[in-house]
Amino acid sequence: MADQSAPPVPSDHIMGVYSRTQLAFERGEGVRLYTTDGVAYLDCMAGIAVTALGHSHPKLIQAVKDQAEKLWHTSNIFTIPQQEKLATALTDATFADVVFFTNSGAEAIECAIKTARKYHWARGNPERIDIIGFDGSFHGRTLAAVNASGNASYLEGFGPPMPGFVHLPYGDHEALKAAIGPTTAAILIEPVQGEGGARALPDVCMRGLRQLCDEAGILLIYDEIQCGLGRTGKLFAYEWAEDAAPDIMAVAKALGGGFPVGACLATVKAAAGMTPGSHGSTYGGNPLAMAVGLASLEELVKPELLAHVREVAGYFNQQLTGLKDRFPDVVVDIRGKGLLIGIKLATPNREFMQHARDRHLLIAGGGDNCVRLLPPLTLTLEEAREAMASLEHACEAAQAKAKAA
Repeated sequence: MADQSAPPVPSDHIMGVYSRTQLAFERGEGVRLYTTDGVAYLDCMAGIAVTALGHSHPKLIQAVKDQAEKLWHTSNIFTIPQQEKLATALTDATFADVVFFTNSGAEAIECAIKTARKYHWARGNPERIDIIGFDGSFHGRTLAAVNASGNASYLEGFGPPMPGFVHLPYGDHEALKAAIGPTTAAILIEPVQGEGGARALPDVCMRGLRQLCDEAGILLIYDEIQCGLGRTGKLFAYEWAEDAAPDIMAVAKALGGGFPVGACLATVKAAAGMTPGSHGSTYGGNPLAMAVGLASLEELVKPELLAHVREVAGYFNQQLTGLKDRFPDVVVDIRGKGLLIGIKLATPNREFMQHARDRHLLIAGGGDNCVRLLPPLTLTLEEAREAMASLEHACEAAQAKAKAA
């Protein structure tokens, strides 16, 4: 007998955790997405900073085809040569010495937290478990990741908060110094916040965090899942600040260009506690994922691509500043770094996103009543001008609606 108190079964049989639009896309080319009825949209979301090389990139397609005909999966019981190649490429390009491959950013964060705690345990300090994070942060949807994130609403209904996570006001240096104590393991921060409102950590603060961690004997973890891999105009956002490299870093999103690939990078010192049996993954780092990751990284590290990101980002910054001056009753602030751009609004951000969609422009939402521009890094200046024209129309629509109300 059916449970009469249960809600009706949804017609699509999808668990109701997403608030979706009715748009459905069947194909993509470059920076365009095409709906099932053939309508084109300029994609300035890139799957939330994932399809950094655009849709249907020929190099990624070929990598999938070539590897799919050879070997998909073996498990980490065996040596996987492609893992060694991608790990070497990542460590050659960064501060890191070692890499653990995952399927997602949240899993990379889980590995980062475990690595930090195990580091102190291996050094005879098992009491050092506290991970210090900041309000507005977002690190993923697993239980540990939402406990590390600075948004209490993500914890509602999932039991009591886990011990070992401390949250502080973003930018409060004195509170941070006071919070570090004998149980502190690490500081976890996004060099540029994504979902939290596209707030960029100033270079001087990144250097200060590095110095503070060194003085306290704790680890510095960067979450570059969204802001890394070229999005800010350098391969990783921490590179903008001299002498600010982390001990551990989580990456994902652009690493697979849409294929599920994540990684936790660390120095050999920070990873000293991660011995055989201390962590693992069934799918993480399988040959198919590694083939795509290698192809993607080979493109993302190119100096000409990073220079292009800086050029297009400069154009957006100039034009959006002008838009803010023209529509002060709509646009409050321009934030972010590179092509992780936040527009803080005076009008509801969800309505503004719809105004943009009405002009066939796709943009992402964000915390603090922001919308985000996260286009493919391959977006041309001409396509950026097209996006700006649509944003101008969205501002006009938002202004008109506010006046009518």
